[in-house]
Amino acid sequence: MSQNPPELRPDLSRARIAETRSDGQPTIGMVSLGCPKALVDSERILTRLRAEGYGISAEYAGADAVIVNTCGFLDSAKAESLDAIGEALAENGRVIVTGCLGAEPEYITGAHPKVLAVTGPHQYEQVLDAVHEAVPAAPDPFVDLLPEAGIRLTPRHYSYLKISEGCNHACRFCIIPDMRGRLQSRPHRAVLREAEKLVESGVRELLVISQDTSAYGTDWRDRDAKAPIHALARDLGGLGAWVRLHYVYPYPHVRGLIPLMAEGLILPYLDIPFQHAHPDTLRRMARPAAAARTLDEIAAWRADCPDIALRSTFIVGYPGETEEEFATLLDWLDEAQLDRVGCFQYENVAGAQSNALPDHVPDEIKQERWERFMQKAQAISEIRLAAKLGTRQEVIVDDIDTDGIATCRTRADAPEIDGCLFIDEDTAHLSVGDIVTVEVDETGEYDLWGRL
Repeated sequence: MSQNPPELRPDLSRARIAETRSDGQPTIGMVSLGCPKALVDSERILTRLRAEGYGISAEYAGADAVIVNTCGFLDSAKAESLDAIGEALAENGRVIVTGCLGAEPEYITGAHPKVLAVTGPHQYEQVLDAVHEAVPAAPDPFVDLLPEAGIRLTPRHYSYLKISEGCNHACRFCIIPDMRGRLQSRPHRAVLREAEKLVESGVRELLVISQDTSAYGTDWRDRDAKAPIHALARDLGGLGAWVRLHYVYPYPHVRGLIPLMAEGLILPYLDIPFQHAHPDTLRRMARPAAAARTLDEIAAWRADCPDIALRSTFIVGYPGETEEEFATLLDWLDEAQLDRVGCFQYENVAGAQSNALPDHVPDEIKQERWERFMQKAQAISEIRLAAKLGTRQEVIVDDIDTDGIATCRTRADAPEIDGCLFIDEDTAHLSVGDIVTVEVDETGEYDLWGRL
């Protein structure tokens, strides 16, 4: 498959895109032609597909469909693009065309009428729509970066910003290191460059993602700082957009991020995969077994930044989990009072070490514990949201429906996975992507309502 090699982009050469797939996972191939700007477009498309649960195939034969990102600057480039489309059709048969030559769809379909779709340059949403139609997504919450949330187009006002690939942890329920390799952090300047371009294009919120965000840069042997995520977060915070950190392991150096939140440089929001609270369960998971110290860290974060919102995910019914261990998790949740919580029932993942552990929990017990956990989490969420009644909150507008009801998110809410704030009056002057201040006049279990 023709592809621009990483050495054509020195600023990205340390962030190679490796082939990643798991059994049954839908996979997409990419042929990227033309200038570095086209390559940036290709990487953005791939990053967003990866965040939705797609695997990336380096070969035609391994892909469920192929995207050809074309160049149309010169006649020779147009000819090369048509050749690449023809090659992809011959080798794979299911081809989506985008890029500069996509601005001339009749030119493409005249030569290759069997292409599935043609979109023009910078039409990211249309490319994703074409992929969704050709190859529906199938996210896996134990592998993918974000919990399963269905297939939705990402609006132009927010964007995922991947800062690293791979993971150095060896959690027994996870196969990411086997699939995606060890941690490979993108260069600081490359991440910042991409973020700058996104903000210049109208993105109002950057969602920083990776397998281990707080480990960013720790794989660099020549690094100057012990925790490069601090400098990156500060620089991203200077771009004028909301900056939200996802998948942050609670290393001690995370406390260095809290002052940036208190200063308003990055959003006071941490998405931390605690997974469990009982030390024996955590040890069987091969996770850090320090839940008590984690409570101390949470208290310290809140002391330094009272507005901080904490989100996490947990697994119930992990092999060997006893009723006592589960009760400890519920007690810990009572103490931690996390703002946003997700929970998965444990299931075997092909290739995971946890499959071989003894004492697997019966499905009916996993279901019963999940229900008790979610009941507890819902009660905590309702109480914490009730405390916001009458407060003024800065929100970003995600959607305005035909009845004029605006769906928004506060600084404490990530898209797709957290709650919303709804405005049902005086929204005629609002546009998607606006950031406005509202007064909260009603609260629920997971959502808020407000007025301008």
